[in-house]
Amino acid sequence: MADNKLINCAAVLVAPDVRKTAEWYRQKLGFRIVEKYDASEPFAAIYRDSVELILVQSKIGIVESNRTRYGAGYDAFLAPPSPSGVDGLHAEFAARGVRIVQAPEWTAYGVYEFVFEDADGRLIGVGCIRDAASFEGKAP
Repeated sequence: MADNKLINCAAVLVAPDVRKTAEWYRQKLGFRIVEKYDASEPFAAIYRDSVELILVQSKIGIVESNRTRYGAGYDAFLAPPSPSGVDGLHAEFAARGVRIVQAPEWTAYGVYEFVFEDADGRLIGVGCIRDAASFEGKAP
């Protein structure tokens, strides 16, 4: 049964220029890049701490954020372990010139978060849950 456990989820983000997008994540957010640009579908796997994102080269269409295309949602959500981690990442990203769309704040649903825009206009949330039990609808 131990093999039936999920250990990771990697968001797959389509990019108009996968190399440029991967380099932006490296320079602005401190990700490490594993390049697979010679694959039949060029991509880059990018890593920071325990987070993995997959950037795939688009072939058709326009890359848009979920908010632009559908009117709702972020394109990914990154979770540090604490509110101080949210503040630390906010300060780090802002100092690197990342466009912050929403400063850190507590939401009505109990998440302390901020939002930034990536190289391709996607909105990425960064936050942590105040209380997992109440967020999941369970009594503490």
